[in-house]
Amino acid sequence: MRRLTVLLLLGLFLAGFAQAGEKKQEKIFVVERENSALAVIKHNLVWDEIKGMHNCNHAVVKFRDNDGYAITRDGYVIKFDPIHDKKLKEYKTSRSAIGFIIGKNYVAVANYDNKTVEVLDRDLNPIQTIETGSRNVGIKTYRDYLVFELMDDDQIWVMKDKNAGKGKPRFVLYKKFENIGKVPFDAMIHKNLYVAGLFNSPEVGLLNLDTMTYKKIPLNLGQKERILKVPHFGFWSISEKYFFVPAVGARKVFVFDHDFKPVTAIDVKGNPVFTAISPDRKWLAVSFSGKDFPYVQIIDTKTLKIRRTFQFPGWILHLRWSKLTPHLYFSVNTKDEVLGYNVSDPDPKKWWKHFMWPVPKPSGIFLFEAPDDPAPKLRKVSH
Repeated sequence: MRRLTVLLLLGLFLAGFAQAGEKKQEKIFVVERENSALAVIKHNLVWDEIKGMHNCNHAVVKFRDNDGYAITRDGYVIKFDPIHDKKLKEYKTSRSAIGFIIGKNYVAVANYDNKTVEVLDRDLNPIQTIETGSRNVGIKTYRDYLVFELMDDDQIWVMKDKNAGKGKPRFVLYKKFENIGKVPFDAMIHKNLYVAGLFNSPEVGLLNLDTMTYKKIPLNLGQKERILKVPHFGFWSISEKYFFVPAVGARKVFVFDHDFKPVTAIDVKGNPVFTAISPDRKWLAVSFSGKDFPYVQIIDTKTLKIRRTFQFPGWILHLRWSKLTPHLYFSVNTKDEVLGYNVSDPDPKKWWKHFMWPVPKPSGIFLFEAPDDPAPKLRKVSH
């Protein structure tokens, strides 16, 4: 009996240890816009730095499984290890790249200059070059489709993988949509709906990827203002009831229901750049461009009312909600710092600055859920 009790206690201890080993911690990767580097924030410290990341102006980072990938303004795709903060490989796809997507067995890059879409395997070996004759943006995946916009030709191309996800992909043109609106520049995807942002049309485009039908949804923009920073439609936000769409050249966030019928337009402080929704879908954070760079507004997604306006000491170039802890992160580019606000209180007016990390010229903030490291060794970071 005593031996059985000991074995039972040992089993419970090992089960608890295994469960603890499955816990995740959040690592924050911040683009150092002028340093060709990614800053790594871990255990609430500026922990490490990945150097040699080329031109980080508008660099974007994405993760899949335990792989990290970055794309740079000068056309490099870089694979890195986000657990050990180590650059692994790079491949130059073009002279200028703007976006990319990670499929199960490939990485697809939308290029500006080279006017191609390049398909690589997950280790960055080239597989296929898709010639478009245009700058390419808004690249997304849905089932066996690769979807992107031709910025110069006002088109959407839907490519289909003839190998249906088995082995190396081989994409062929499945459907081409022409005259979709003037100057598509970004897109988002929700289930089977591919939503195209149009720079010079007072509309958004809506492509149903199940029925392969396209329509344009009118937007009441009013008189357009000068656009200093184009909205990032990849950060369009979706609550339980609504789509939130940043206006192009107007001080508005448009609200649509899930059938994409217009609900209202929320008047905001400036021309929106990012609209980012909290993991619980209760709050929408909106950042701005121009003289309103230092501001962020928080909108209640149920009442559609602005509940708080933050004013920061410098330009906010990016923001990101944590999925693991009650925090909202801001990159304050002109003050060389990244801020973490505690957002646990149900009243946004009571949210408070919890962390401040020194990062030179920060822009994009990207989060990775890494295996927990309960007994870390300190690492020294110098700039």
